[in-house]
Amino acid sequence: MGTHTEMGADSVLSVFGAFKEEYKRNTSTRSKVIDCFILYFLAVAALQVVYCAIVGSFPFNSFLAGFISAFGSAILTACLRMQINPANHFEISEERAFADYALCMLVLYVVAINFIG
Repeated sequence: MGTHTEMGADSVLSVFGAFKEEYKRNTSTRSKVIDCFILYFLAVAALQVVYCAIVGSFPFNSFLAGFISAFGSAILTACLRMQINPANHFEISEERAFADYALCMLVLYVVAINFIG
């Protein structure tokens, strides 16, 4: 008879396996690419935090600008994914959603560059 920890780990693995199969079956290739882009931005933000913790944050404005731009890019990309997902029933075209995304990214990066000083 297994312990509660073993049964808990098995149930977590089964939930993860079911999620993975549903994701592979029901998610479009475009959404998968956008998800990879979101994960990339989050990884960059996490690496910046780790680097700041190890080396230090002497130019703190530079760290904040980099972190905010990486995390903000992940958020804006998640918004783009929600807008182009047909299950969400947004009333705008994919072209308009991408144009809004590009404009918001431009504004985000201009703000980040200005924040550096």
